[in-house]
Amino acid sequence: MSRLQLALNVSDLDEAITFYTKLFGTAPAKVRPGYANFAIAEPPLKLVLFAGVGEPGSINHLGVEVETPEQVTDAIQRLQAEGMATDIEEHTTCCYAVQDKVWVDGPDSQRWEVYTVLADAAVMTPEPGGCCA
Repeated sequence: MSRLQLALNVSDLDEAITFYTKLFGTAPAKVRPGYANFAIAEPPLKLVLFAGVGEPGSINHLGVEVETPEQVTDAIQRLQAEGMATDIEEHTTCCYAVQDKVWVDGPDSQRWEVYTVLADAAVMTPEPGGCCA
C-alpha cells in the first residue's frame, strides 16, 4: 500500500500531537525530540511533524511512502524517463529511520520524495540540519 506523506513545520509539537491525534483518531506511530509521525489508515496518510524547523504552519515537504526498495527504483526510472531531475538517496538516515528515497522538485520548488523505510534509527539525521528537516 502506498500513501501520501504530508510533513508540516509546527511551533509546539505537544499541541500538534494532541490536535492531530484527535483529528485522525489515532496516536502517533513515532515520537522523538522535535519530531512525530502518524501512520494514518483512513485516509491513508503519513503525517510528519517537525518542531523548531521552518515557518510554523508551513509545509516542510511532501512525499509518497511505498512498501519496498523496488518501488523506489521503479519511481526513479519512471521520473527519469519523464525527464525529471532526481536526487537519489540509498540507505540514508532521516526522520529517525533508514530509508531509500528519490527527491524531485515541484514547479514552485516544493520538495517531493518517494521513499521506503528500511529500519528504525536512533537519530533524526547524522548531521545537523541534514535530511528533509
